[in-house]
Amino acid sequence: MAAKIKKGDKVVVLTGRDKGRTGEVIQVMPTEGRALVRGVNIVKRHQRQSQTQEGGIISKESPIHLSNLAYADPKTGKPTRVGFKVLADGTKVRVAKKSGETIDG
Repeated sequence: MAAKIKKGDKVVVLTGRDKGRTGEVIQVMPTEGRALVRGVNIVKRHQRQSQTQEGGIISKESPIHLSNLAYADPKTGKPTRVGFKVLADGTKVRVAKKSGETIDG
């Protein structure tokens, strides 16, 4: 299946403790069906000190399932579904279902 959410997209969290928050996708893991979103689903990790890194409690983003994310509409910023459209020149682009606006291209 084609990727509906890609790196660099602005997304809205639909469920969970971060419901309603928006952020930019840092990384997508298609095999696991998860994505890392900047500033969302932050967890605290206890890290042991090493030669390169300092020890202590570190806050970092944890992956969130793609089903709990929706693309943020370019016009309104509200969550929208993503569809696909083939243009006249034969290129396939993603389209926001709510506004009908093309996402890439």
